[in-house]
Amino acid sequence: MSAASPANGRKAEPVGHAGARVDITQRPALSLNGWLGVLASAACTWWAVAAATSGWVWLPILIGLFIVTALQVVAPGQTAVVQFLGRYVGTVQRPGFWWVVPLTVRRQVSIRVRNFETDHLKVNDADGNPVEIAAIVVWQVADTAKSTYAVDDYRNFVSVQAESALRHVATSHPYDDPSGTGTSLRGSTDLVAADLAREVATRVAIAGVEIIEVRISHLAYAPEIAQAMLRRQQANAVVAARSRIVEGAVGMVELALSRLAEHEIVDLDEERKASMVSNLLVVLCGEQPPSPVVNAGSLYT
Repeated sequence: MSAASPANGRKAEPVGHAGARVDITQRPALSLNGWLGVLASAACTWWAVAAATSGWVWLPILIGLFIVTALQVVAPGQTAVVQFLGRYVGTVQRPGFWWVVPLTVRRQVSIRVRNFETDHLKVNDADGNPVEIAAIVVWQVADTAKSTYAVDDYRNFVSVQAESALRHVATSHPYDDPSGTGTSLRGSTDLVAADLAREVATRVAIAGVEIIEVRISHLAYAPEIAQAMLRRQQANAVVAARSRIVEGAVGMVELALSRLAEHEIVDLDEERKASMVSNLLVVLCGEQPPSPVVNAGSLYT
């Protein structure tokens, strides 16, 4: 066993270091109204026509090309991440027609709300039972700079991290809690969804993504144990129903004996009380309706 093993008392830590992360946050880019750029390009065109006979005609043409290539259209729900000579200079967040810094590379990043459903994953719950689970994740890009530069592909990053968080949360809770006192995947859907949302949000924060909601869309036992678990649930339901029936029957017997003794309708000895209790329990707890027998003699014959 190596010296770095947790069994020797050392705490296991993740591999890597914080310096490997890209620390870039979103900021507004320098941008002007795009129609000013159109007017400037028109002026360059007039300048080029006027200077057609001179040797400086290339200068207005070059300036006009710089102006035209710097025009950017941003649709609603979209942003433009601006990069100048390898450096992030800002993000155009407002929709419209804009004139940005020339010689820049612009990348469209959507800030619309998106959602996807994870694959149906087979995991073991807290009790070790194999279950199938899937979730719907609703998310949105909150920091365009981080989503562009901190991770390679933020869409794939969100998908993979959501499945990883779903596996972790599913293994932390049992599928069902027969006692009804603890949390379970089936009986505590709101609590499990809240834990899952926090787990996913923590994992994707590095990519500048905000998690709006996470909900479980599919939950079932794996096919290989589904029948056995169904029989167990049926048995638990039968036991619970029988317990309720017996509890009610005992209460009715107690009420009957107390009323008979209170009104002095009949005086029963212990043996006849036991016989009466037995008969009442058979009648009240039996699955089939009882067949009445009329006793025409005395109580003791």
